[in-house]
Amino acid sequence: MKAMILAAGKGTRVRPITYTIPKPMIPILQKPVMEFLLELLRQHGFDQIMVNVSHLAAEIENYFRDGQRFGVQIAYSFEGQIVDGELMGEAVGSAGGMRRIQDFSPFFDDTFVVLCGDALIDLDLTAAVKWHREKGSIATIISKSVPLEEVSSYGVVVTDEEGRVKAFQEKPSVEEALSTNINTGIYIFEPEVFKYIPSGMEYDIGSELFPKLVEIGAPFYAIPMDFEWVDIGKVPDYWRAIRGVLLGEIKNVQIPGHEVAPGIYTGLNVAVNWDKVDITGPVYIGGMTRIEDGAKIVGPAMIGPNCWICSGATVENSVIFEWSRLGPGVRLVDKLVFGRYCVDKTGATIDVQAAALDWLITDARQSPPSHTPVERQAIAELLNTTAS
Repeated sequence: MKAMILAAGKGTRVRPITYTIPKPMIPILQKPVMEFLLELLRQHGFDQIMVNVSHLAAEIENYFRDGQRFGVQIAYSFEGQIVDGELMGEAVGSAGGMRRIQDFSPFFDDTFVVLCGDALIDLDLTAAVKWHREKGSIATIISKSVPLEEVSSYGVVVTDEEGRVKAFQEKPSVEEALSTNINTGIYIFEPEVFKYIPSGMEYDIGSELFPKLVEIGAPFYAIPMDFEWVDIGKVPDYWRAIRGVLLGEIKNVQIPGHEVAPGIYTGLNVAVNWDKVDITGPVYIGGMTRIEDGAKIVGPAMIGPNCWICSGATVENSVIFEWSRLGPGVRLVDKLVFGRYCVDKTGATIDVQAAALDWLITDARQSPPSHTPVERQAIAELLNTTAS
């Protein structure tokens, strides 16, 4: 069976991570989110998969290649052009990306599934496709019910009693919401849907194709399903996803590495004297990371591979990406560190280099700065007031 993963977006709401990592490659404890999607598709018999790529396309293509090692076949549709010798992404919209593939050669010749490449899901796709076919639908949205107080964060799907889509509401207020069923970005289509997608232009599934189907009265349905769905739309969503995995709330993601103590997992060859550090799980520490004596780590926390946590540093309820060095006395609570950026759980970002704080959070591959005890104390006091 055939499927498509939408992977061409720039992921602007997940910056700074998506400056160098495309959204489908964002790691969930060292494993790209798109890899979980491939596993789900394969499990339900979808083994021929198209992926549209644009922003940082090579990162996706070089990792997944032709899909052999994941038990599927993958091909890529690049959206963009070469300008001055460099690949420049020019996404053509989610529906436009589907149309581009179909115009190249009619690939989608039977019922197919389309997934956004930036969500962790645990969904019975087989049951969803069966329902779709029984309804005689040409397009089906997999929806999910959320608490009424959360509807303003999502696109709401309004249906009749048979499940036929009647209208959409984009992030309505609680008072205006006509439903608590939201669009999860998981769709089932019949090839007939291409009659309603124009060629050679940017065209979106949610904002253009779906309203068109409602307008013409096409057999267009939504099925609410109870399943695990973790959308990584913004940096705070990613922070919550990592926290959820570490706390065991996301069932289809296993914590990697070796459990060296209850709730404490490590990769290979972590340099740490467990008797001289204060660590409270759940915590994951990547391979070849150094934790100096006197450091304190309070979970849920993830420290990526090849990091260096100096003596007196505190990491609490935080996510630290690979090759990060946290200087002596650094205190990070509810933070995400990615390269030169420090982000709090609301998404507010500090560029530590631009703020002349790059001697506090640096690349672990650089020579560490040297400071006198007085300077170290000043660093600790500064961080306790500005980074907590």
